[in-house]
Amino acid sequence: MELFTYYRSSAAYRVRIALNFKGIQYDAVPINLLTGEHKEEKYQRISPQGLVPALRLDDRKIMTQSTAILEWLEESHPAPALLPDDSYQRGVVRSWANIVACDIHPIDNLRVLNYLVGELGANDEQKQAWYQHWIKLGFDVLESQIKANPYCHGDQVSMADIYLIPQVYNALRFKFDMTSYPKILSVYERCNQLDAFIQAAPENQPDAV
Repeated sequence: MELFTYYRSSAAYRVRIALNFKGIQYDAVPINLLTGEHKEEKYQRISPQGLVPALRLDDRKIMTQSTAILEWLEESHPAPALLPDDSYQRGVVRSWANIVACDIHPIDNLRVLNYLVGELGANDEQKQAWYQHWIKLGFDVLESQIKANPYCHGDQVSMADIYLIPQVYNALRFKFDMTSYPKILSVYERCNQLDAFIQAAPENQPDAV
């Protein structure tokens, strides 16, 4: 498989974690978002939205959108599982993942922040306030719900951890005050002791600068 990725993309980061966790071999193909490589025709033939990640499967089929990729990985490579056996608990884990995937990440990602600055004229202080506002709303809920014993859903890594860790990485990068989120920080620190998370970390990618 080939994973088209950018080292700081949280969506690509979560897919890297899952591939590592499931022991799936893949080749990382860096796509530089800062230089506009994702907008070039060559890449848009792979990902029409021009977004990362995209996953090229062994049969050369292409899959885009990290949530779709992760669900496909869980179905096609079920062990080790990232979702609980119980259907209700699977729903709980998915709800936590979706707080990140739907309510924080899409309105805090690079193209949205660039639009705020470039098109709407927001200054750095306003951009930072925007970013931290949406992080706080999501993290307040997650802090109240996750188990952190030691992972989001208990003693096994789940899809919720896969989504949470890249978002915490970004929050720390943007100097978001994590003092009020001891459970989230505990999960972050525990997950980052695991090889799957270490190998997926932005600073350990070939395109890291």
